Amino acid sequence: MKKSTITLLIIVAVLAFIGLRLVSIYNGLVTLDEETNGKWAQVESAYQRRADLIPNLVNTVKGYADFEQETLTGVIEARSKATGVSVNADNLTPEAIEKFQAAQGQLSGALSRLLVSVERYPELKANQNFLALQSQLEGTENRIKIERDRFNESIKSYNSTIRKFPKNLIASSFGFEKKGYFEADSGSEKAPEVSF
Repeated sequence: MKKSTITLLIIVAVLAFIGLRLVSIYNGLVTLDEETNGKWAQVESAYQRRADLIPNLVNTVKGYADFEQETLTGVIEARSKATGVSVNADNLTPEAIEKFQAAQGQLSGALSRLLVSVERYPELKANQNFLALQSQLEGTENRIKIERDRFNESIKSYNSTIRKFPKNLIASSFGFEKKGYFEADSGSEKAPEVSF
């Protein structure tokens, strides 16, 4: 074989190797992106489950005529706001997640106020429907926490991958951008004051 033919074969082989490596990196980034989108869908599903349980809880509590109407109205309004804020999986920016999280935080606060005010109604606390709904809400809150943790883990993997060399060059070339984490609610770093 001629020297020029060997050189050409080597160049073709190197270019083929580089091309295959680029395809492999790109496909890996797509897989990570889809994984984070899937984890986000799981977070939304857990929050939707909570939103779906709230009307049943409110209707059960409404059965007790002397229950605070203001508290129930607050829960209904917070649910409406929370379900009105959605984040597209393609837009998982820190700002979008913060907005979503703020709406969900308002709903959590309203639910907490509702459950605290129930303490003054022993007959409601003994109602089987209420107890079942309260148990389902507690389980749902645990699911939300688990899904948020899983989402944050997938975001950590995705963000660290698109920042490492040489994948960062490919990621920036194809528009893979850093995604936001769920963060603790403001004020949660302070331990609640408990007095007896």
